[in-house]
Amino acid sequence: MYYPVHRLRRLRKNEYFRGMARETAIAPDKLIYPMFVKEMNEREVPVASMPGISQFSPDGILEEIEDVLNAGVRAILVFGIPEKKDETGSGAYDKNGIVQRAVRGIKSRFGNDILVITDVCMCEYTSHGHCGVIKDGYVDNDESVKLLARSALSHVLAGADMVAPSDMMDGRIHAVREILDLHGDYNVPIMAYSAKYASCLYGPFRDAAESVPQFGDRKSYQMDPSNAREAMREIELDIKEGADIIMVKPALFYLDILKTARERFDLPLAAYSVSGEYAMIKLAVEKGWLDYKRTVLESTTSIKRAGADIIITYFAKELCEWAKEHTL
Repeated sequence: MYYPVHRLRRLRKNEYFRGMARETAIAPDKLIYPMFVKEMNEREVPVASMPGISQFSPDGILEEIEDVLNAGVRAILVFGIPEKKDETGSGAYDKNGIVQRAVRGIKSRFGNDILVITDVCMCEYTSHGHCGVIKDGYVDNDESVKLLARSALSHVLAGADMVAPSDMMDGRIHAVREILDLHGDYNVPIMAYSAKYASCLYGPFRDAAESVPQFGDRKSYQMDPSNAREAMREIELDIKEGADIIMVKPALFYLDILKTARERFDLPLAAYSVSGEYAMIKLAVEKGWLDYKRTVLESTTSIKRAGADIIITYFAKELCEWAKEHTL
């Protein structure tokens, strides 16, 4: 039977019907808010290319987390920016490094009120800006993996609730899982940046994290944007190596990858709505071309609809506030 028996507009008549029939909902407890902590005297320094986002000192980030919690956010992803960098990114695995000190401060003050996830990578800590150790002009995979595993352990010893390796080195999930288990931290989960593409959308993040490569690019380890089947291989390998949560990054340009991953794998699936997505929306709103709330909600809903269980987003605070107002 067709029209006039079937009228799909019946369930669009008003907000009550639309809410009843709504297939996709954004839940605050599925959102993660990225934050940047830096060794500096200032308590807060705004990121020019990401309006509304700042770098914070270890003391400043504690004040900001008060606001984050008041907004309703319960999970953060912490990135560190050290005062000094070197060829091997030693600040990444220093027990007194910027992330390690920040995590200790956060957990001491907030305890289990906030879930602290730490990004595990080298690019913010190396003088060359790449995600590992350079040998003969190339990022050495196996040497880098050893240091990444040390970094993850140092974060957990500082109190991190979860670690998130983002470097895209082969075998790093296995190495992280092994070192954590050997130390007795087998209950600490790993959120793997499993399908992380060499995207054009990371520019504002590199301003925030001060991690621009000093030569070349990251195409020899991050994924080719043209490849979809390879993403499934990357995800499958991370699962076999011990990942508890898998991730696709970026989100909006890779909704097809999210959808395929959701159909193929049963693990919790995260998506990172990256800095370029954030900056584009902010700029379009600033120009008066888009409505802020509607655009944020529609873009985030599309990520959820594609299959993401968890969304890492710079809009997390606003989304949680809107949820409290029942206007999602």
